[in-house]
Amino acid sequence: MNKSVAGLLVAGSLALVSLSSLAAAPGTQPDEAKIDTLISRMTLQEKANQLSILGADHGDLDKAIAQGLGGTNGVIPDIDVQQYTKAKQQVAMTSRLKIPLWFMGDVNHGFRILFPMPLAMAASFDTDLATRVARAGAEEATAAGVTWTFSPMMDISRDPRWGRGVEGAGEDPYLGTRMALAQLEGYQGNDLAASDTMMATAKHFAGYGAVGAGRDYNATSIPSREFRDVYLPPFKAVADAGIGSIMAAFITLDGVPATGDRALQTGILRDSWHYHGLVVSDYDAVKELETHGIARNDADAARIAINAGIDVDLHSGVYAAQLPGLVRSGKVSMARLNQAVRRVLEAKARLGLFDNPFRYGGPARVAKVTLTPAKRKLAREAARETMVLLKNDGVLPLEAKGRIAVIGPLADNQRDLQGVMPALGKPQDVVSVLAGMREAVGDRATISYAQGVTATGDDVSGIPAAVAAARNSDVAVLVLGESHDIYGEGDSRSSIKLPGRQQALVEAVLATGKPVVAVVMSGRALDLSWLDQHVSAIVEAWVPGDEGGPALADLLFGKANFSGKLPVTFPRSLGQVPLYYDHLPTGRPGDQHTTYTSRYVDLPNTPLYPFGYGLSYTSFRFGVPKVDHETLNPDGTLIVSEEVTNVGKRAGTAVVQFYVHDRIADVSRPVRELKGFKRVALAPGETRQITFSLSPKDLAFARLDGSWGTEAGRYDIYVGEDSTASATTSFMLARSERMGPGMF
Repeated sequence: MNKSVAGLLVAGSLALVSLSSLAAAPGTQPDEAKIDTLISRMTLQEKANQLSILGADHGDLDKAIAQGLGGTNGVIPDIDVQQYTKAKQQVAMTSRLKIPLWFMGDVNHGFRILFPMPLAMAASFDTDLATRVARAGAEEATAAGVTWTFSPMMDISRDPRWGRGVEGAGEDPYLGTRMALAQLEGYQGNDLAASDTMMATAKHFAGYGAVGAGRDYNATSIPSREFRDVYLPPFKAVADAGIGSIMAAFITLDGVPATGDRALQTGILRDSWHYHGLVVSDYDAVKELETHGIARNDADAARIAINAGIDVDLHSGVYAAQLPGLVRSGKVSMARLNQAVRRVLEAKARLGLFDNPFRYGGPARVAKVTLTPAKRKLAREAARETMVLLKNDGVLPLEAKGRIAVIGPLADNQRDLQGVMPALGKPQDVVSVLAGMREAVGDRATISYAQGVTATGDDVSGIPAAVAAARNSDVAVLVLGESHDIYGEGDSRSSIKLPGRQQALVEAVLATGKPVVAVVMSGRALDLSWLDQHVSAIVEAWVPGDEGGPALADLLFGKANFSGKLPVTFPRSLGQVPLYYDHLPTGRPGDQHTTYTSRYVDLPNTPLYPFGYGLSYTSFRFGVPKVDHETLNPDGTLIVSEEVTNVGKRAGTAVVQFYVHDRIADVSRPVRELKGFKRVALAPGETRQITFSLSPKDLAFARLDGSWGTEAGRYDIYVGEDSTASATTSFMLARSERMGPGMF
């Protein structure tokens, strides 16, 4: 990051939402005198070891622990993690200073039981649900002794080729902020010292979601104003809310690797935001400063990273090996080393580890909280709320009678419903779509099954059996999409169409003339244009977790109603990417049939399905939004009210979305920006009045002179079911206001 970015922000300048009291009771308060004494007794090597996390793949992990290692991975499949963490902590208690270990890993959509992946959770637009899901994961993980999760991922993602988008909340900074705060509350609660809470990590700081060409780990190039307006706000919000740690991004931003970017990791986080938590590297990222081309060797990499502001080295071992010598040579100051060590020790104290290193974990707790019926029920609820109905010509809901063909590579599949980073989840715990549908219909209907094709292969020999199953049915449900090995970290795609020979399968089944329902499971937005034109109904089921099959059956058979909304825009073609709803206007708005406009000659500019879109088995009518005042004053709050009516014949949940547009400013402003959303359950014929509040700080942006603030003028309001909402009114912001320092 260039030097001009160093003074970007001040505390509070990017707050998008009202923060809860997440940091009100952050845990056991560190005894500063005891920590001072402990630091004074530590050798250089012990200090370097405390700043290091090594994995189970280390050559002699027990020896490293006995020498004062800071922490190790606790999310290891196929072992008894509770016994493992206890055994390793016992080794730590044999070290000279008996500083407790902490155990960490990716707990981002459950631990033993698996919930929908974070991108799917964002489709629920339900922050309470996101908190309960994170809380359930924390309960299971801490029972096994895991004290630190590398979640939530908060990278704004606007390119579906990037596989890691499945770990985040999609394309919008407001939705991303709300979902991240909800997860933070679930992980850390109001007391980090509680035996069922764990330290959370905001990752990846910052701009990782904008990797060039959608290719993981690639360099990024983000205009500084866009960086402030879009990519930083979620991180600022959780930093203010007391998140325990922030993870630096793998990537380079404006030519500087984030792991070695002092302007970012110290200038913004520490100096401007006054963040007091830990900053941890990503996996091996300290050593990778060498392959980035800014460090000559391991010692150089360690020097650059710690002086940039990276407190903890994840996995590479470079800090443990190099920091003692760097301090002796004066290339790293003792003050900086002690500062990082203090942050580690304070965090461990807040977790209560000094009071009782074995306070986490225990076989009785594992048995009590793991894979409980309540967690299964929550997983089913979460999967239901996250699935999105994209198209329905009337074939849905299905009747639980007659003959139903269930076809496709993900229909009788358990592993792929788990997704990536499945922690300790086991495929045998997943209820597949086929099993869920058979359970739902019992003996009232006949369900036949054929795989047809695999998710990614070229073998089409199973298509005739699929066609026969469809011919002998009244309706065919095709369960299609991506296998878990083509999305996630390191798995970008150059195409966003259905992989393998799945379209050939769909074409063959359609030729039978039977109605076809396409259920798509994916870790990203896909190009579903061909499906949209040909099948009767489309459901985006994302990566739904252990209870994905029963949840889908609830929806397909009408036991429950769809309420999920898209957290990402679905393009008509990869050629439109990046495509997102809150784009800037252009001087020559696009018209496909008019030359010299911003257009494609072969495709409309509009998406296939816009951000916030999702159908229901009922319909909702929105009135004209009203404001309680025509003018919003600098110290005031505007109340926006909207009447929503269920005009259909079924109960349903409307996800009411509130957007704002700044008509005139000194810099071009997005055509719309999400500023609020609420889920509202309505009986047939029921009308409810929904209110949103808006303050001037919610309208702040990076202004022409680089300062953070607002500009007086007229703003349009839109309220409705998605980002194309047409119900509108307007208000005046009375006065411009400077809320932060200049950019340059």
